[in-house]
Amino acid sequence: MAIFSLWVINKAGGLVYQRNFADGLAQLTSNEYLVLAGTLHGIHAITSRLSPTGSSSGAQVIEGETFKMTILLTVTGTKFVLLTSLAETTADSVLQRVYEAYADAVMKNPFHTPEMPVRSEGFDTRITSLIGTGQP
Repeated sequence: MAIFSLWVINKAGGLVYQRNFADGLAQLTSNEYLVLAGTLHGIHAITSRLSPTGSSSGAQVIEGETFKMTILLTVTGTKFVLLTSLAETTADSVLQRVYEAYADAVMKNPFHTPEMPVRSEGFDTRITSLIGTGQP
């Protein structure tokens, strides 16, 4: 079981936080991460409209051959995305704790501007204690 990466996407589809926790991931540029976040935002919006049984909050899990992407959509429209191994079973609870850390360390910070990139040492510290550094 492994956690590969964490993304926070604002309600407009912009990537406001990204951190890798595993070696071996493709090294992407900042622009490539922004494009991926925007694409995921669009896919999420489409999947929220595809439900045949009424309203849906959109995709919650997207699985590939070698990874799983778990998405937590908040009431404010912020998305927390965790990329993990297929065997990871704790992604939902980890995302909930990441959301709590974000609310405490970022949104309660009077110097943070909502919808802008997260530059919070307190948030980074809480994420490190929650998920780890990704270093063996």
